[in-house]
Amino acid sequence: METLIIFITAIAGVILTFISSTHLKQGAIKASAGLSLIVSLFFYLVPEILSPFLTHNIPLVFMGASFVGMVSEKIVHNYWSLTFAGIIFSVLYLNTGSYFEGFGGALGTTASISVIVMMGMGLLQKRLKKAKIRS
Repeated sequence: METLIIFITAIAGVILTFISSTHLKQGAIKASAGLSLIVSLFFYLVPEILSPFLTHNIPLVFMGASFVGMVSEKIVHNYWSLTFAGIIFSVLYLNTGSYFEGFGGALGTTASISVIVMMGMGLLQKRLKKAKIRS
């Protein structure tokens, strides 16, 4: 159950930051920082609401996922891409968190890899569609 909550948190962090940044015209930095601050303050003020694991990790996951949500509208094709990037971020966070320490920050590195994978999947889809049309 805790893993599912981490996945939901990451997806929410990506999508809420993207919406706040693009549709609400807050800009990527304000959107990421503002939403991350709200989530972090909530768990700082009410730490007993969830398990210690979630109380510690939800703010980190949300903040890292908000880095993914800072992506430009030119790169994102739809909300499914953002959801996919949030899932990739969660998988990387849960399995490689300590590995990326010292590489410009574990959250930023994990977010960067998630965006690169999302972009790669978009390019792969385009190429597959073109190949399908030609045949």
